[in-house]
Amino acid sequence: MKEEIRYSNPTALTNSQDYRCLITSLKQRYLSARLKAAQSVSRELLQFYWSVGHDIYERQWENTYGSAFYKTLSRDLRRELPDVKGLSEINLRYMTQFYSMYSQVITILPQVAEEFKASNLPQLADDLTIEQILFSIPWDHHRRIIDKCKDNVQKALFYVQMTYQNQWGRDMLLNHLKSNLYEREGKAITNFQKVLPTPQSDLAQQITKDPYNFDFLTLTENFKEKELEDALVNNVSRFLLELGVGWAYMGRQIRLGVGESEIFPDLLFYNARIHAYCVVELKIGTFKAEYLGQLSLYVSAVNHQLKSELDNPTIGLLICRDKDNVLARYALENISAPIGISEYQLSQLYPKDYKSSIPSIEEIEKDLNSQL
Repeated sequence: MKEEIRYSNPTALTNSQDYRCLITSLKQRYLSARLKAAQSVSRELLQFYWSVGHDIYERQWENTYGSAFYKTLSRDLRRELPDVKGLSEINLRYMTQFYSMYSQVITILPQVAEEFKASNLPQLADDLTIEQILFSIPWDHHRRIIDKCKDNVQKALFYVQMTYQNQWGRDMLLNHLKSNLYEREGKAITNFQKVLPTPQSDLAQQITKDPYNFDFLTLTENFKEKELEDALVNNVSRFLLELGVGWAYMGRQIRLGVGESEIFPDLLFYNARIHAYCVVELKIGTFKAEYLGQLSLYVSAVNHQLKSELDNPTIGLLICRDKDNVLARYALENISAPIGISEYQLSQLYPKDYKSSIPSIEEIEKDLNSQL
């Protein structure tokens, strides 16, 4: 009886740990069910768009009836289905491109799966097929990818897979499309295959880029290495986005005692995908072979002083203004530390006195007050 009275009290009920656990569980189950329902609707819609594209492409309606075909089809479909969105002339064209681009992939799936392994494309996640991943990302994402990739199905699949794997929103996808991530991903010159075991060597290669895009920095002409380092640290969130998924910033100029000397690597990161530290060394000039000796020392010191038994070998990443690729490959041949060499790009440099031409907040406030 006492137990019944206690739980008949609303306050006692809401304060019950079991009851709070029930509420949390029901909330999570509802959100999960809603997400699955939304994903299911999205998949069904994509499959419908695929079927529309199939009918148009396979029957060659556009070639048969000319350029007005899509306009006519859109008009007639919207008359028959007045409450249905997504039947515009433009969207119907995208449906045809959607089917024509990926139909070759789905019909020769085993062969394409082998091409994934042999290319720089990320591996298929969670044992899903290309078809399952293809119908798991939003239609608007597909439209953006089609715009950028046109008839390059391998490039398109790269962005489809990366979108699915990393749960990119539209803005993130657009950013990577604009920066030509496909052409840069995994492209650093490295010795990873030679000095690291598989699969770590493959994963380490995938996390590199060449070149790195530093367009988010504001630097003046003839900047120094410290200014580049300062700018990256001040924009570390943007820098982490450029590095990619799984990177964590550990610090800059971290003191490492080596014998009676002290060394200070430019930047230190940790990558969760390869479970390893990464020493990043910045150079504002052209690549020189002697830079590798310094970076090798930093990598060795981190291995001895920071790396735990659970971590994989530390890698080094040298980022220069530019490089001679042949010289870089030769220089890496006899280096035992795992090192990658990349370039960086800056879209715009400002003159030394550009800040003086921009009014300060105080000057703006003074000017506004004088006008009141």
